[in-house]
Amino acid sequence: MSELFPLTEEIWLDWLKDEIKMASEISEREKVYELFERAVKDYICPEIWLEYAQYSIGGIGQEGGIERVRSIFERALTAVGLHVTKGTALWEAYREFENAILETAQPAPGSIPSPEQQQVLCSQLEKIHTLFRRQLGIPLLDMEASYAEYEEWSEEPIPETTVKNYKKALQQLEKCKPYEEALLGAETPKLAEYQAYIDFEMKAGDPARIQLIYERALAENCLVPDLWARYNQYLDRQLKVKELVLSAHDRAVRNCPWTVGLWIRYLLAMERHRVEHSIISEMFEKALNAGFIQATDYVEIWQAYLDYLRRRVDFTQDSSKELEELRSAFARAVEYLKQEVEERFSESGDPSCTIMQNWARVEARLCNNMQKARELWDNIMTKGNAKYANMWLEYYNLERAHGDTQHCRKALHRAVQCTSDYPEHVCEVLLTLERIEGTLEDWDAAVQKTENRLARVNEQRAKAAEKEAALAKQEEERAEQRKQARAEKKASKKAKKTRIGDKRKADEDDEGEWGQEEELPSKRHRAEGDGVLPEEDMEVEPGLFGRSEKPDGPAAPKEKASTSRKDIPKVFHDSSKDKVTVFVSNLSYTMAEPEAKLRELFGSCGEVVEVRAVFNNKGTFRGYCYVQFGEEEAARQALALDRTAVEGRPMFVSPCVDKNKNPDFKVFRYSTTLEKHKLFISGLPFSCTKEELEEVCKAHGNVKDIRLVTNRAGKPKGLAYVEYENEAQASQAVLKMDGLTVKDHVIKVMISNPPLRKLPERPEPSKASLALPRQIYGARGKGRTQLSMMPRALQRQSNPVAKAENGMVQNSPAVSSEPPAEPKKMSNADFAKMLLKK
Repeated sequence: MSELFPLTEEIWLDWLKDEIKMASEISEREKVYELFERAVKDYICPEIWLEYAQYSIGGIGQEGGIERVRSIFERALTAVGLHVTKGTALWEAYREFENAILETAQPAPGSIPSPEQQQVLCSQLEKIHTLFRRQLGIPLLDMEASYAEYEEWSEEPIPETTVKNYKKALQQLEKCKPYEEALLGAETPKLAEYQAYIDFEMKAGDPARIQLIYERALAENCLVPDLWARYNQYLDRQLKVKELVLSAHDRAVRNCPWTVGLWIRYLLAMERHRVEHSIISEMFEKALNAGFIQATDYVEIWQAYLDYLRRRVDFTQDSSKELEELRSAFARAVEYLKQEVEERFSESGDPSCTIMQNWARVEARLCNNMQKARELWDNIMTKGNAKYANMWLEYYNLERAHGDTQHCRKALHRAVQCTSDYPEHVCEVLLTLERIEGTLEDWDAAVQKTENRLARVNEQRAKAAEKEAALAKQEEERAEQRKQARAEKKASKKAKKTRIGDKRKADEDDEGEWGQEEELPSKRHRAEGDGVLPEEDMEVEPGLFGRSEKPDGPAAPKEKASTSRKDIPKVFHDSSKDKVTVFVSNLSYTMAEPEAKLRELFGSCGEVVEVRAVFNNKGTFRGYCYVQFGEEEAARQALALDRTAVEGRPMFVSPCVDKNKNPDFKVFRYSTTLEKHKLFISGLPFSCTKEELEEVCKAHGNVKDIRLVTNRAGKPKGLAYVEYENEAQASQAVLKMDGLTVKDHVIKVMISNPPLRKLPERPEPSKASLALPRQIYGARGKGRTQLSMMPRALQRQSNPVAKAENGMVQNSPAVSSEPPAEPKKMSNADFAKMLLKK
């Protein structure tokens, strides 16, 4: 695992301790040393360095063991000796080791040391003095205790220089303490606190301390690309030490392989430090396999590698190995973007063909090969770029600089013919060329071509404007026809009711004439959503269903109450007041007095001029309305009430826009593209609240917003979007929260990148459906609740039963002019009879 990904401090320590237990022989100890070397390269960790140094003390008896221990301690002090809170432990361990060496060098009690022994003693004492003086010159916690220990240990007074350095370090420690305390009190990932600490150290300008604070920050925020980028930029511009710089770049791409910017900086650093070409090429191949999240990332990494290959070529030679490699790489890049990237992302990532443009520039300017450059530009234009004026002018400028006038003229003539965005511009450039360099025949040809082209363009634009005006007029006519049809339908219903009333009156008169008392059955109103036809559309035979209640019974007031809304005149929406109006939808159909309710709800936004609730023909509220304000500012403030819960449902508030005139208008106000600072969380329990989710998420960064996804009824769907302050915090949250268990539900966390919505494909109507006349099902076609008014007995006679399968009775395929009836479901009794017959 460590071959591909860096390991954390805890994992390394566990692994090392296991290996130490099993290492008994010298060869096995060497393997442990190698493992320690790999561990200290991943991150700067004082605990690993301390473990490394202490383990090396166990091999002091081997040849060169003492020098090896001192070398490891010195490397540890260089790496983490400046660590304010953890550096003291390393200094003390180093001094204890040297004190142990001093004890072994002491002569036996009562004996006089030889000159050689005396020299060894003096040398060892000087080593310990030096360690004390070096430590006291560095701002570390508990410096006072170290100074007191030095005073007690030393038989001589402490030198003035050491005291001066100690006081200076104390002052520096006082300046660092607020930042260290902020880190101790902060919660992970502590990015803001570390950034403040880095800014403080940058002002002081000590490279070693700046490097250490960056390493400390990265040890806790290893998945933050921006932090790696800033650290590498500092190393590239300030320290410029090859081993240090390349190591940091390598660790950056191992931690954040999906970030193309880190790979590009790594390639540049390798080129800057004269790394072998084979190693750079190998690193580029690793970058291609890193798995970038955007198609444009692959274009960027290819451009960086091609720039590197170009800088290797000596263009004073007509041909060279490096030039052929460059051309081969250009061809491979074009093919790679076409095959690999387009298949994965459904886009090339390079619609303007920038790589091919750069290739053409190299061929024209550096290789003097205009023929190849023209072939490349022909290929670029065939990829959908011929309609853009800027592409033709780029090609023209290349021809102007490295080609000839004939090809310039040819390019501009093609541009005039093909350009659709700014044809006037390319026409002007062509006339300018002929004015400067062309003959009279060239000028006349150019004038004629440009005039003809602009005339066609103006004609096309006029036709487009007429078409748009005609469409707008047709839409207005359709709206007027719909309005007139509704009015006629309403008038016909009123007339039909009048005729039914007259018929009833005539029946009553007939009753008096014949001396009989027969009553029509009582009429039931259709409940919302059932499939029963309205009473005015049904012909009822007297006595078919038995006698009904008398007209003066309890049914009369109920019918009167249900039709009370029908007498309210309809108020049509005035589109001229769209700017001061909002459209409110997804309200409950059972809301009582919606006008009063919404007037009260939106009163806090400003003066509410009118609330126009929409009702159906039966007087039932349809769940939406228009709210008109006195000022535009009030309407804008009302949009903030979107998704407010009203009677248990989220109320949708959107701008009032006529979609017939603005078909591209979208009410959905959330982004549907990649947002690196926002997370998408799925698998949440339905009972999870916004506050509970925020409590989980805020441990990984500053949460700006949380949106729980609900259906139209306001019920949670187990999904949420969480917005952090920046991309770094979001990346850290993905690492820590993905797979987390919330109320016995394992959640999935990823960067928000909704898939593109595909429009549903409309199935082509079959020939059978086209052959059926529309009048069979009425003006609106066949509905899901369409009822057949033909008695079932007649249906059985005209369509005899052939066979029953799967509980459905199928009609025989008898030829008939009428459309085939839909299969009828069998009752339980019919199904039992069928089984008994079999």
